[in-house]
Formats: sequence, C-alpha cells, structure tokens
Amino acid sequence: MIHRSFVAAAGVSGLAALALAQVTVAPPRSTEGARAVAAPASSEAGRFAAGTWLDLTHAFDASTIYWPTEKGFQFEPGTNGPNPKGYYYAANRFATAEHGGTHLDAPRHFAEGMHTADQIEPSRLVGEAVVIDVRRACDANPVYEVSPDDFVAWEEAHGRQLVDVIVLLRTGWSRRWGDRTAYLGTDVKGAEAVPLLRFPGLSPDAAKWLVEHRRVKAVGIDTASIDHGPSTLFGSHVNLCKANVPIFENLDGLEQLPEEGSFVAALPMKIAGGSGGPLRVLARLPED
Repeated sequence: MIHRSFVAAAGVSGLAALALAQVTVAPPRSTEGARAVAAPASSEAGRFAAGTWLDLTHAFDASTIYWPTEKGFQFEPGTNGPNPKGYYYAANRFATAEHGGTHLDAPRHFAEGMHTADQIEPSRLVGEAVVIDVRRACDANPVYEVSPDDFVAWEEAHGRQLVDVIVLLRTGWSRRWGDRTAYLGTDVKGAEAVPLLRFPGLSPDAAKWLVEHRRVKAVGIDTASIDHGPSTLFGSHVNLCKANVPIFENLDGLEQLPEEGSFVAALPMKIAGGSGGPLRVLARLPED
C-alpha cells in the first residue's frame, strides 16, 4: 500500500509546501529473510567502483618502519568489549610521527611557504599512475638513483610524456618490508643510524627535470625516502617540494601495477599545518 503524506515542514509555503504535501511514501517493509543485494554497476561511477582495486599501503602497527630518529607507531587499546547496555564497544588511541610507514611528504616538509598537508589540492592526490620500473638497476646497486634517462626511456617506450600523472618509482624494495636491516640498510636507531642508511631513491637531477620539463601531480616510491639512503642534502625532496609536488613514501605492492593506465587515489590524514601524515593509497587496475 502507498500512503500520501500531507504534512509540510513549518515555514514552507506555496509551491514548495504543495510539493512536500504530495510526496508519496512507501510503508516500511519487513526485513525478515531479507539480504543485501548489490546494485547493478550500470552507471559510469558504478562500473568504475566495481573494478579491481589494490591497496598500496603498509599497515600501521608496532613493527611499522619509521625513520630511525622517530619513535614509531604507538597504539593503546581501549577497554574494548561488551557493554553493560548490551552492545559491543571499541575505542583505541594512537600516536605517530608524520613521517613513517606509508605516508605523505607535503611540500612544506622541505620548502618554506609551500603547501601543508591540508592545503594540497585534491586533484594532485588522484589520477593516472605511471610506473617507472628500475628493479633491475636497484638489484645491482642498492643505492641506485633514478635518473632523467630512466624517465626518457619510459616515454620512448610508451610514446607519451609524463604530464598530468602520478609518477611511481618501482625499486622492488617493498619486498624487504618487515626486515628493518634489509629495508633501511641498518637496524640501528637514533641519529647515528642516518649515515648507515642504504636504499634506492630519485636523483636530485631527475627531480629537477620533472618539475622543469614535465608536469606531474605527485611522485611516489616504495622505499623509506624519495632521496636515496646516503643522501645528506635531500636534493630530491627540496626540488619537488619547492614546486609544490607531494611525495608518497613507503608504498607497497607496486609490482602489481602495469606501467600505465591504473588510477590511484592517495588520501592522507588532513593535518592542519602538517608537513606530512599517514597515507592510504588505493589503485584501480585498468580494464582489459
């Protein structure tokens, strides 16, 4: 049975009140035996959402790798469990440095006056991902720096320029995650660990080439830093941040992505005034 509602909101008059008065309302249906049924992916948005999605994020827990000078992820469980009122309740607390695990480097991290985490345009955090595969070079040289030649080689192979894309550098380092020594080059913590760091990164010249000769949305990498481990001046950070280009670090699973065509959404915690923050990165694979 269909019921008609003749109740108009207070303060609504004229045609608006008439429209409200003629709204048809279906009576509640019994939920007994009901089950959830996914709506058909008939719309463009529905088809997109129904694609194959990958999570390029390392989970945050006590083992999450942070920069050696940071404390790491701190998780304090609450008094979780059944409530005397009859329902289950859980609420925990956590504390974390901005730069650890899969995270964002906002441009303010290395450039005064540039965007903080909350100021980054959303359009820079979503878009097509292109993957620069340098695994072979990194296997041969654990402190390899991605060069402009690597970018030019990708462009020649794919017949397009690195414009309006999120550039992801695939070094293969994420397979070392969980082994601090293998991933960072040392298991030492504190300031004395920094000179011992050994992992690949992006060369400052290549970062400069990207911002001066191409137009990229963001740059990500599957290592602990966009600059390689031995860096002391962090030139890639400086060059990208000065151009307001966000950086994504400690990505996971880049080996699952094709070299072009995936859609990436990288959504950081929106910390007002932040120089970075925890980041959840999802990728949708292109359709065959």
